[in-house]
Amino acid sequence: MVFGAIFVSCWGGNQFSPLLLMYEQRAHYSSLVVNALLGIYVLGLIPALLVAGRLSDRLGRKTLMLVGVLSTVAGSTLLTLGGVPLLAAGRLLSGVGVGIAMAVGASWLTELSRPPYDLRAGEGAGARRTVVVFGCGSATGALVAGCIAQWGPLPETLPFLIHIGCAAPFVYITARAPETRPKAATDIPLIAQLKIPGVGHGRFRRIILISAPWLFASAVIGYGYLPTQLAAAGSFGLVFATTASIIALATSALVQPFARRVHCQHCARGLIVATALLAGGLGLVTLSIAVQSIWLGIASSLVLEVGIGIGQVSGLLEVQRIATDDDLAGLTGVFYSLAYAGFLLPTAIAALAGLVPVIAVLWSIAGLAGFTCLLLALASRKHLPAPAPHGAAAAAIISA
Repeated sequence: MVFGAIFVSCWGGNQFSPLLLMYEQRAHYSSLVVNALLGIYVLGLIPALLVAGRLSDRLGRKTLMLVGVLSTVAGSTLLTLGGVPLLAAGRLLSGVGVGIAMAVGASWLTELSRPPYDLRAGEGAGARRTVVVFGCGSATGALVAGCIAQWGPLPETLPFLIHIGCAAPFVYITARAPETRPKAATDIPLIAQLKIPGVGHGRFRRIILISAPWLFASAVIGYGYLPTQLAAAGSFGLVFATTASIIALATSALVQPFARRVHCQHCARGLIVATALLAGGLGLVTLSIAVQSIWLGIASSLVLEVGIGIGQVSGLLEVQRIATDDDLAGLTGVFYSLAYAGFLLPTAIAALAGLVPVIAVLWSIAGLAGFTCLLLALASRKHLPAPAPHGAAAAAIISA
């Protein structure tokens, strides 16, 4: 039930990515406009991530997740109407839906993956299931939208109508899911409850804060920005954009069973490996644009998504390492807020491209990712908390 609600929310958030080229070629929007439309949903997503998790601690997971599913349906409805203002509003609401799915849905699914709700799930199953559903939902959105845009009728409306038809039933289905965090009466002011103590933890500041933005910045460059820069794809640009999205997102999901072996309970090995892969993948993206190679473009997507898959699992486990039960949802929301802030990077690249050669900008970004990897290595073993239930879960994943 909850898995499906997260799935359709992520579908709604990612169905726009392979359509960027279509809006450039058929609607004649500029690169800056389409990349702004891609990134604008972060303005809905980040506030939802930061607020929804803590609100769900107060009002219950179910209430907030229902708001998220309704938001993703409303977002797709506006996207069917077209025009830059309505597209922007639709993307904003889609962002709210994804933000709630990330913060509330991830916490709800994690709680449902423990006794007494699931007696067969192993320790850490919630983190793995969360990353898998995000990847599968995002891949489905890209596949459906991209295929219809290339070969189907009504490419500017049909992808969104299909999503509405699939997502709307989950309003009812979500309402029937078991509540893990019942609404609780409290005298604590809401503003005070929105505070998340974990963000002041040394490990959060030295490890999670600097690594999280690279996760989705790399993703959106790989399957969002890159296809718009490869003239070599010709009339099959939409096919390439869709293929790159599917291969990339499928790779991210498939790498999850192996990601737990890379993570380490004594250091930040998982995030170091992930960031190193992202730096290398961004270098391949730059090279593929420079030489106009589709095959290098696909290879770069694969490398990036292996890094993203490892980074998401390891990042969530780092969050669980320092979080308490009372701020798990809130800290998860902050983690994903930082990750999704990376979606604004293509807009910045498009703006800078008029002043600086885009290849120079991309090489600089790859270099910054490499520098981040060095900073992670220096702080890898610092600010480790004492063993706790969440830390035990991480240890169990590694030994599995």
